[in-house]
Amino acid sequence: MLSVRSNRALLGLVRLALPLAALLAGALLAGALLTGFAVAPASAATTPSGVAAKDAELANAASGAVLWTRSASAERPIGSITKVMTAYLVIEAGDLGREIKVPEAVLGYVAKYDGSSADLIPGDKLTAEQLLYAMLIPSGCDAAYVLAAAYGGKGGEAAFIAKMNAEARELGLARTHFSNFDGLPWPTEYSTYSTPHDLVILGRDAMRLALFRQIVGLHRFHLNAGSGHHAYTWHTTNPLIGTYSGAIGIKTGSTAAAGYCLLFEAVRGSTTLIGVALGDSSFTQVGDDAKKMLNWGFAR
Repeated sequence: MLSVRSNRALLGLVRLALPLAALLAGALLAGALLTGFAVAPASAATTPSGVAAKDAELANAASGAVLWTRSASAERPIGSITKVMTAYLVIEAGDLGREIKVPEAVLGYVAKYDGSSADLIPGDKLTAEQLLYAMLIPSGCDAAYVLAAAYGGKGGEAAFIAKMNAEARELGLARTHFSNFDGLPWPTEYSTYSTPHDLVILGRDAMRLALFRQIVGLHRFHLNAGSGHHAYTWHTTNPLIGTYSGAIGIKTGSTAAAGYCLLFEAVRGSTTLIGVALGDSSFTQVGDDAKKMLNWGFAR
């Protein structure tokens, strides 16, 4: 048993140690604050903040590893992101130098659904490759119409749409269905649909195609007049191209039911990220959401 004197000595040591411990703890906390380890709340490390999109996903483009998702399996209309699959099929089919005549019917088709247009002129003859530029940069529904009719063979657009769905199954897009080749709201506003996760898969596959990647990274493309066609100048609908450092693609989409959508990809150093934001209220908002997701992803 300790003596009274020993107890007092021990108590004195404890009293001396407490301030020293507090001083040490304070020093450690200050060091943590200076190095940034204790500045952000834990939630900021696990999710991008301020993303308004109804459904979204961000992934590593090289590995496919999902970094963050919101309603990954939610099925919803996707607007002109549909054209990614149209372009994918055309490029895979090849024969991109073939000339295709723009039919008169394309004017009525675009007008009927108030679709985005590359302002193709009926009677012009353009190569399939030139039509890909017209479809992907200004999101020309007229160009998608011409390509689907040509690459559907004898079955026309219906046969091409069947190929789109067959390819979707081949790529493992289990919750995706195409009812047309451009994402316009026919036969209904909800008959063409996909999910954030399926779109990231489709985007990764499409961006592996050199021509596709080249086209969707352009801010502007000018086609000089040729012997069989007029001159055209097309500007991208993608709000990230030319405004966000490292943005390299890929496709916008919008309808009343889909809202504003963006499938996007960007590279910083050795890291490439791909993501999608669906159901935003404007192209400005969907662009801002994409930037927030990318900034968070690159900062991880």
